[in-house]
Amino acid sequence: MKRRDLIKLALASYVPAEAIAWQARRGMPSPKIKDVQVIATAPAGLRLVVVKVVTDQDGLYGYGCGTFTQRADLVVDAVERYLKPFLIGKPADRIDDTWQACYNSSYWRNSPVLNNAISGVDQALWDIKGRQAGMPVYQLLGGKNREAVDTYRHASGSEISQCLDQAKKLIEEGQRYVRIQVGTPGEAAYGAGRGNVQRPASVLHNGPYYNSNTYIARTIKLFEAARKELGDEIQLLHDSHERIHPTQALQMGKDIEQFKLFFWEDPLSPEDVAWFRRIRQHTTTPLAMGELFTHPLEWMDLISERLIDFIRCHLTMIGGLTPARKLATLCEAFNVRTAWHGPGDVSPIGHAANATLDLTIPNFGIQEFSAFNERVQEVFSGCPTLKNGYMYVNDTPGWGIEVNEAAAKKYPFGANESGERKLYNGGWGEVRKRDGTIIKQ
Repeated sequence: MKRRDLIKLALASYVPAEAIAWQARRGMPSPKIKDVQVIATAPAGLRLVVVKVVTDQDGLYGYGCGTFTQRADLVVDAVERYLKPFLIGKPADRIDDTWQACYNSSYWRNSPVLNNAISGVDQALWDIKGRQAGMPVYQLLGGKNREAVDTYRHASGSEISQCLDQAKKLIEEGQRYVRIQVGTPGEAAYGAGRGNVQRPASVLHNGPYYNSNTYIARTIKLFEAARKELGDEIQLLHDSHERIHPTQALQMGKDIEQFKLFFWEDPLSPEDVAWFRRIRQHTTTPLAMGELFTHPLEWMDLISERLIDFIRCHLTMIGGLTPARKLATLCEAFNVRTAWHGPGDVSPIGHAANATLDLTIPNFGIQEFSAFNERVQEVFSGCPTLKNGYMYVNDTPGWGIEVNEAAAKKYPFGANESGERKLYNGGWGEVRKRDGTIIKQ
């Protein structure tokens, strides 16, 4: 072989020292997405959708929450029929890039079905990255800003006394923040029973009915009794669940000021957010909004004009941890605090994602928490825990949660449903005014 050819061969095989050092630091090669699976389970009777992303590296996988209880089967199809073939072979460590690709690939965007499907993938990729790093996800986001996550829980009842009895029990368990809701006799009030009363002749249909004037009057009485029996130190919250007219919200905002709520949630629906400019001028009661939001344009003005005090988004409904981090940063710039949606129809993985953000952002406000029953903990090991009103996540890499897939199969969709839930495949029925007009719920 000629000397010139030997030099060419040597140059071709030469690897700079910097590249060798970089590869050593980098460790294993970038994992590729090998499979995307859906775990559909309902251990507490509510339909939970969990996405499992499996990589081409042995034993490396992650879980994400994509739960949209009312349309759960559609999310399953969106993952299995559209996102799975789209994602196979893509790198598992390019989380934001993958989110953008999934988001834009449907052309029409920001639907709750698609956002939940993307959320399942997104959270699973964060879980994978944490497992790769050997760290909980909160460490990947910069570490803790606080030691634990302050929570609120729900107290409700058909009667005011029942609601307050529940609130006292929660306070005894260490809760400092309690959401209170009371039923209205015979009516379908949100978050509480309706009791047994004779149906008025003024109701012109046979289904559940609701009267916003009755609800408001009853709620004011609840607040009066709560402050008298629970004192001023307990932080009270309340959810109107978008069931009143904007002009009623203006008056109600004035009437509840005296009770010094921690926040008043969803006085209006997303379609009526422009009314917040007027409500803000009429009350000093802190306002929380966003549980039903799926699109950034729904929250941009509320935040930038400082028309709300707390953002209440459901993380899976807006696409997962990746967009929620950006939303939290936007809120920080305008001194809006977070209060992520955390009901029973969020999987423990979703609750872990909520808590992870809560721990790592400076503008955390409060976290809604729903306890996990024994069946849920049978399916999900490593669930966040509650102690003295604080939620804690464990320090295991990723979300710190494993899913027992055999146990999950014991609780299929619909197994514990009845009535409208069973009839409508997990969905909600309808609530009408006395004259038969459909209300928002």
